[in-house]
Amino acid sequence: MYKTRAQYIIDDLRQRILSGEFQGGAQLRQDGLARDYDVSRIPVREALLNLEAEGLVEFIPHKGAFATELSVATIRELFDLRVLLETYLLERAIPHMTEANLAAAGQILDKYDAALDSGSQIDNWSEYNFAFHKALYAPAELPETMSMVTHLNTKSDRYIRMQLLYTKGIEKAEREHHALLELCRERKAKEACELLRQHILDACEGIATLLEQQQLESSAAAEASGTD
Repeated sequence: MYKTRAQYIIDDLRQRILSGEFQGGAQLRQDGLARDYDVSRIPVREALLNLEAEGLVEFIPHKGAFATELSVATIRELFDLRVLLETYLLERAIPHMTEANLAAAGQILDKYDAALDSGSQIDNWSEYNFAFHKALYAPAELPETMSMVTHLNTKSDRYIRMQLLYTKGIEKAEREHHALLELCRERKAKEACELLRQHILDACEGIATLLEQQQLESSAAAEASGTD
């Protein structure tokens, strides 16, 4: 599909933030980005404003644009909201699921499993993850709720990537995805929603633990540097 230059910059900057190239708290200098993309500052500012609306960029008065830095408390809040909205969607989706819906979710899960097992397509892991969940929620036909869930997943995407890459939760997540799909096939809405709730909360704790460890290591390194 054809993209305007501005849309290309939005998509590419989003990817650079989500991939961790621009980590939380990193300044996004408009002049430098304009040189990167060989454009004026206007489409760069447009891209930054779009990403601000997605929660990936924040503008600080008199300082400029920065990649959003999420705290552990913020991550827990985001994932608590995901639990509320995603279990709501799944509960309403299950009675309306067709064989075609289930097959589509299964096909995404097969691609996801193959990418995880091979260790390839790392940049696509979190995309497959959300695509699978979206396929399960789609039969609910609740577009406003789905839009909010998409926004929450965008805001937490780079942390989901961290969890998949740096924690030992991949095999557990794979098992839970297959179990979730099977419960949907069996129309066991209560059990499916409970599994989904625990699946999201466990991911949250994995990410929170990882970030807390990184913060401790960063503090220790700073202290060691100060004593040199």
